[in-house]
Amino acid sequence: MVSNDFKHLHFATQTPSKHLPALTISLSQRSRHAFCRAIVICITAGLVVPAIPLQPAQAENTPYCQQTAAAIAQKEKLRVEAVKGNADAQKKYKALLVQQGDRLRTCRSQTWPQNQAIWIRLYACDTKPGALEAVLDRIVDRGYNQVYVEAFYTGRALLPVNQNATPWLSTLAGSGADNVDLLAQAIQKGRGRGLKVYAWMFGLNFGANYLRRFDRQQTLAKNGLGQTSLTAHVLPGLSTELGKLNPDEVFVDPYSPQARQDYSTLIAAIAQRKPDGILFDYIRYPRGTGSASVASKVQDLWVYGDASQQTLLQRAQNPSGVELLRRFLQYGFLKANDLKETNSVKGLTTSKLPEQRPAWQGIDTSRIPTNLPTAKQSALFQAELWRLAVAHAGQGVIDFVNEATGNVQNRGMSTGVVFFPDGNLTIGQGYDSRLQLWDRFPAAAEWHPMAYGVCGNTSCIMQQIQRVLSRAPAGVQVKPVLAGVWQKSVGNRPPLETQMQVLYQLAPQLKSVSHFAYSWQEPGSDRDRKACTVRP
Repeated sequence: MVSNDFKHLHFATQTPSKHLPALTISLSQRSRHAFCRAIVICITAGLVVPAIPLQPAQAENTPYCQQTAAAIAQKEKLRVEAVKGNADAQKKYKALLVQQGDRLRTCRSQTWPQNQAIWIRLYACDTKPGALEAVLDRIVDRGYNQVYVEAFYTGRALLPVNQNATPWLSTLAGSGADNVDLLAQAIQKGRGRGLKVYAWMFGLNFGANYLRRFDRQQTLAKNGLGQTSLTAHVLPGLSTELGKLNPDEVFVDPYSPQARQDYSTLIAAIAQRKPDGILFDYIRYPRGTGSASVASKVQDLWVYGDASQQTLLQRAQNPSGVELLRRFLQYGFLKANDLKETNSVKGLTTSKLPEQRPAWQGIDTSRIPTNLPTAKQSALFQAELWRLAVAHAGQGVIDFVNEATGNVQNRGMSTGVVFFPDGNLTIGQGYDSRLQLWDRFPAAAEWHPMAYGVCGNTSCIMQQIQRVLSRAPAGVQVKPVLAGVWQKSVGNRPPLETQMQVLYQLAPQLKSVSHFAYSWQEPGSDRDRKACTVRP
């Protein structure tokens, strides 16, 4: 079935190197206190402290609402004793968590940004007594009041094995803690510390484990060379592991009913844990490497999956339209005689079905005069079919994210979309191969632009954020994602405190900012938690 959202599509004149041409698509709509002053930052014991005093009203607060070294040491000592079974320590530890949670809530309400979040991946070792508590304590110590827990990534779901009815393996499968509900524990224990806990899910990247299922092969996204994201030259996304990229990326066809049904089942399972919200990442196509990073011909588009190609052909409104579109997809161009040959194909024209001018959704073929030479008409039809194919590819991602976010909102939960600010660029005569048309993502969802620009300073990072702010509809909650580490530059990116100061100067109206990722800030903790062994 062809999406109704596509039916009023038309194409505006292309604007090279700005953004994708306006694809007028009628989409259903489902339903930004500040720094008291800019502060100079230095680092002590891994925590940010001010080199100048805060205003009197905030004199009791540390910068970015981080805990003092004394409070951190006190809490850690109590945590260790509590794990050993010391009842008095358990009572004091619990009381201290409440006290620090209240302090964090008050401090964040008086400090920019009001919400500061961090992205994290959990491991089987976090099921060990006191391990998850230690991680969450570190997050509170650093002044974060929100945490985004990775609940679906690299083809695994953070669900107990005995409660996993999805086609994906459980993250904890084979660990010895197979049936521990780690996501539910993180949500419950996070809230006990004053944290809001969101679930963070990969979107169209379903992972290699999904591909290994024989009954899911038909769901894969394919380009015109018959390649999948495993066989094409694509650039993986940034990993939570510092300096590495995500492995085993497998992208599915956003038009696949089977893939959509499977993802809906997964969302329902994650939502049962009742996080404060669900964020959707990887709502895009793969990014090619080199020249393949730009889609400049139809074979570059990921529209050759079974469902996508079928839906695209359904956008033709008569048999000759179907045949011309089929030839364009097969060869990548229309020959001078294709119009005549199409009308001579047996079965397309009869006495009851006379020769028809090809027609497709969103294309006004009356703008192409019939008295033009056939070769000229074919060239004009080819240009229209190229734009049709690009719009079709983009619409698939939009439909997928609308369905996913709507699924969450129908449960009364917050939802958000995670995207690259440059994912919708026009580049020369082509388009960014990710075709991430985030400016058409649902306005009722939170927008989390990943400002990961790398230029040795903050200029390219702020340009990306400004680009999103200038295009976001009124009322949209924009919550930038910054990549980096406190106190030092990594990957040619400035320290987080530098990025935060410049961001405040750029957009003090923002209420929320997040940092990627916990593992970058706490590499030792991440390494130890990933390498330990869990015994049943």
